[in-house]
Amino acid sequence: MNALAAPLVAPLTAHAATPVIPAGRLPSLGLRAQLLWAARVRLVWLLAGFAAIALIALLRIISLGFGGQAPQRTSLEDALVPPRGEITDRNGAPLARAFPAYALWFDPAAMGDSGSPLVRSPQEVARALKAIFPDIDEARMARRLASGKSGYLRRRLLPEEANRVFALGEIALEIPRETDRYYPQGTLAAHVLGYVVEDQGGKIGMEQVLEARLSHPDKRVEPVALSVDVRVQGALEDELRRGMLATNAIGAAGIVLDVDTGEVMALASLPEFDPNTAGASGATNVFNRVTNGVYELGSTFKPLSVAAAIDAGVVRDLGKAWDASPVPIAGRTIKDLHSKGGSLNVPQALVYSSNTVTARVADALGPERLRRTMMDLGMDRRPFIELPAKGKPIWPQGDWSRVTNMTVSYGHGLAVTPLHLAAAYAAMVNGGIWRPATLMKLAPQDVPRGRRVFKESTSSKMRQMLRMISLYGTGKSADAAGYRVGGKTGSAEKASGGGYNKTSLVSSFAAAFPMDAPRYVVVVVVDEPKGTVASSFQRTAAFTAAPVVGRLVPRIGPMLGVQPDDSRDVDISDLRYLVDKSQ
Repeated sequence: MNALAAPLVAPLTAHAATPVIPAGRLPSLGLRAQLLWAARVRLVWLLAGFAAIALIALLRIISLGFGGQAPQRTSLEDALVPPRGEITDRNGAPLARAFPAYALWFDPAAMGDSGSPLVRSPQEVARALKAIFPDIDEARMARRLASGKSGYLRRRLLPEEANRVFALGEIALEIPRETDRYYPQGTLAAHVLGYVVEDQGGKIGMEQVLEARLSHPDKRVEPVALSVDVRVQGALEDELRRGMLATNAIGAAGIVLDVDTGEVMALASLPEFDPNTAGASGATNVFNRVTNGVYELGSTFKPLSVAAAIDAGVVRDLGKAWDASPVPIAGRTIKDLHSKGGSLNVPQALVYSSNTVTARVADALGPERLRRTMMDLGMDRRPFIELPAKGKPIWPQGDWSRVTNMTVSYGHGLAVTPLHLAAAYAAMVNGGIWRPATLMKLAPQDVPRGRRVFKESTSSKMRQMLRMISLYGTGKSADAAGYRVGGKTGSAEKASGGGYNKTSLVSSFAAAFPMDAPRYVVVVVVDEPKGTVASSFQRTAAFTAAPVVGRLVPRIGPMLGVQPDDSRDVDISDLRYLVDKSQ
């Protein structure tokens, strides 16, 4: 029994004995304890690794943030909002909006260290790009590619153009997709809108004026509604272009203005530019003839001078005969282009556009009172409107002399913008209240009160006489059937070299409709028209500017809620005989 038990006890004793621990090693706590200890060590190292990675990522995010490269959109709402607010017309039609587009970017580093950024030569690639984009300068593009400088080669690629560029197989020609500023109406209302330059913001038009609002993270959500009506704008530009081309003029300008609110329903300057193609290098034809061009607008000033005289009581009896003979003054003689006899009453003077009678009326009024009226109409300062391009009037210096007073009365010696004239006519026909023009759509409660310039009774008389000019005088070609148009022509030679250039004429027509209850003023200016077959070989406003208004009003009237009505008109029964008796 002992002999058999000995082998069994011995191994148990040997297993329980304490092992010899080699120097430099941890004491053994048993197999289970060793495994737990090793697992814990590994877990600590794993957690340390994750912490290190998280720390590196955090430091990278912070560095990007301080470097200005951090993503700016931090919420779903922000991601859905365009980077720049939308601009619409008064009825919600889009005029400027964000648009997803492709661009062509040249990245010489895309080929790595191969030595050349392109697979083919710059000349071959430029030739291939010319086949896709016929308007590019092939030689200039080749030099651009050979320079090795990265940057945009072209913006606003069509999808099919992007596919053709991709098919070239040039890795250095990248096609990033980005959000671009897009003007869906093309050149329409270009001088109103302006354009946007990447990283610089809006330029010249309402894009510049509304920069803070359009780019504000909170405010850019809501579209900005302008006062213009895209339908009226299109009709105005179409008729202006027709009139300009028919007379071989160098330019034209036009504006449609609400007489009671000052809202601009349409504003056009020709030739125009395309805001979709304008960029950092600018664009041609950005000069705005309506708000920035100053002109002597000739006889369109005569009704304003007569209104001032009626208001001051200088003209009480409209049937009074005034001397219509030439006026000798300060070494010069004021004459009428076409004499209508030795004397004329005031309605006749306006219908026949008499310089001599208007000058004598202004002389009776006196320099100070006519000067005060022109100042009240805002003609001594830049026009009131949001656009940054606003021309400074050429205002007579010092005290107005007698001769200055006479010449200003019929539109010479004082140069203003067409917008000045439109605002003045609005005040003359709306009951006598001048209001600043605006390109922002106004709620009824936001319409400015304005300031009184003329009496209501004076305004009523002027509506009669303006209507008579279109019925019997130089404005006949502007009389659109059923719309009761009234207005005045103006033709003035351009100032040049201390005198006047007889070959350069500015022809204008200032009108309002319907004259029995005026709602809109229309001013059209044709810059340097030529005598052509279309204008009966005449350059004056009666043959160049007035017909534009005559065609325009029937087009825009229904759009603006003014329907033709032949049964209504201004009551001119008390004045008609003053003109009819001499016919």
